[in-house]
Amino acid sequence: MVKLENYLGTIQISENFFANLVGYAASHCFGVAGMAPSTKSAGWLKKQILPKKAVRIHSSGDLLMIDLHIIVTYGVNISAIVKSIGHKVRYTVEQATSLHVGKVNVYVDGMLSE
Repeated sequence: MVKLENYLGTIQISENFFANLVGYAASHCFGVAGMAPSTKSAGWLKKQILPKKAVRIHSSGDLLMIDLHIIVTYGVNISAIVKSIGHKVRYTVEQATSLHVGKVNVYVDGMLSE
């Protein structure tokens, strides 16, 4: 749970909201085949969001740290995809919540040949 305090009161944003927001933004980037859980035993679902497994949100002071596990499509430039996802996730979270994102860690857990 992330808490924001301003002159009007306190706003609480759930981790589930962040996971869905980040998962949606990342899964709609070019070259992303799906989201991957951070545990190997759960398997993976193509183009599905796995809130408490594929996305982890940490806070460090006033900054959010986001860990994201993805599966990419075979034949794409992985470094370009990771950079694109980082920018899109950062922009989406900052626009939706007005919170600052310190770092987006993107982990490529697999590759899907289509």
